[in-house]
Amino acid sequence: MTAHPTTSRFKDNAHEALGDDQLQKAMLNVRAGFIDKRAAVAAKLPEFEALRDSARDIKNHTLAHLDLYLERYEQKVIEAGGHVHWARTAEEARQIIIDLCQKSDAKIVTKGKSMISEEIALNAALSKAGITPVETDLGEYIIQLRDEAPSHIIAPAVHLNASQVESDFRRVHTHLDADRDLQEPVQLLTEARQVLRDRFLSADIGITGANFLVAETGSSIIVTNEGNGDLTQTLPKTHIVIASIEKLVPTLEDVSQILRVLARSATGQEMSVYTTFSTGPRRATDVDGPENYHVVLLDNGRSSMLGTDFQDMLRCIRCGACMNHCPVYHAVGGHAYGWVYPGPMGAVLTPTLLGVDKAGHLPNASTFCGRCESVCPVRIPLPKMMRHWREAEFSRHLTPATQRFGLAFWAFFAKRPALYKNLTPWLMSLMHLLGRDKGYLRALPLASGWTDSRDFPTPQGGTFQSLYRKQKSNGRAA
Repeated sequence: MTAHPTTSRFKDNAHEALGDDQLQKAMLNVRAGFIDKRAAVAAKLPEFEALRDSARDIKNHTLAHLDLYLERYEQKVIEAGGHVHWARTAEEARQIIIDLCQKSDAKIVTKGKSMISEEIALNAALSKAGITPVETDLGEYIIQLRDEAPSHIIAPAVHLNASQVESDFRRVHTHLDADRDLQEPVQLLTEARQVLRDRFLSADIGITGANFLVAETGSSIIVTNEGNGDLTQTLPKTHIVIASIEKLVPTLEDVSQILRVLARSATGQEMSVYTTFSTGPRRATDVDGPENYHVVLLDNGRSSMLGTDFQDMLRCIRCGACMNHCPVYHAVGGHAYGWVYPGPMGAVLTPTLLGVDKAGHLPNASTFCGRCESVCPVRIPLPKMMRHWREAEFSRHLTPATQRFGLAFWAFFAKRPALYKNLTPWLMSLMHLLGRDKGYLRALPLASGWTDSRDFPTPQGGTFQSLYRKQKSNGRAA
């Protein structure tokens, strides 16, 4: 699904999502499962806000010197016995990974959860090349069975319920006892573990993403709660890391600070169950690990964001807090956004990667309530950047003609204060007259986007300017 974005159909996608009763019920779990937990665990750490500042500053410093840290990271990976491959585009990254798999004569590849592999549509490319990809994160495994994209960057199957998962397991796991009991979540988990264990042992190559890359040591870091990432990278003979270039941090001390805000922001945990550092292939004294270690560093538009209004987006550590707190995401879920990255972070990142002409609806899907920025562990000004995209969309005449006409019509009067001052009381009186019986209007010219789905309250009292003048004359205006 990631190979065919439907971002341009966001409005239709959202309409379908709002009418999906099962999805609406499932989305209640986002509110219940993330918001309160984050608040509680953050409140227990007095220095949490200071750590957010520190995480922001570390990422800003890294981005300001990204070229130097990338060179240092490559040097350290090579010193540890690994290999670094540079990919400018998604196509180049796919081809590098396929070539590595074919050189190893790989037939089965296990994968840890990776949004970058979703971004480059890696699974479809591997399958086309005759290589079987197996997702090992439970949520990713479930949606792979359904041929769906993730609906959340840390909880890929949050849009599903247990009965849907049971149905998919019975449909796909036909080699197991048809009369087995799958009524409880623990039984579903046990079955997934049983099936995946065979895949872990038979895999030729393991592919993981990376939450962070450390320039000081050449290490890649993954953060998981299931341990699947460890099995993916230690059991096969070859471990391939796929990561975008902004995942760099300078030192182990830096990443230790950022890890203190990551899990708290993502899942409401003080730390994830597994935080795994990998540095090169297995050494002679190691009891396990891969014989070969490769890192594929992907640009795919990131370098073009440096020095622009959207550079701050490169601080993102993929915690999902912005979407966990977003009322729009709560209403429509992740698939409505039409590509890999949903929610507020997707509303900024997706137009950057796909183009505002293809994803211009996403920055408009915001109430600008500011909750996303208020909880971001690296303080990304998401509403500000969504406004930048709205301005870009408007300046390129990608917004509907009626919207541009409406703004031009309003601007005509706003630029003429005397005319505006005399006209607004008249318009308010007319609207009040038309809606005097009900207190609202069912329809308004040039405002069908509002009145098609909800009523427009009639104005009450005077205009803001008249009320301001009245309070000022009474000595109460600030």
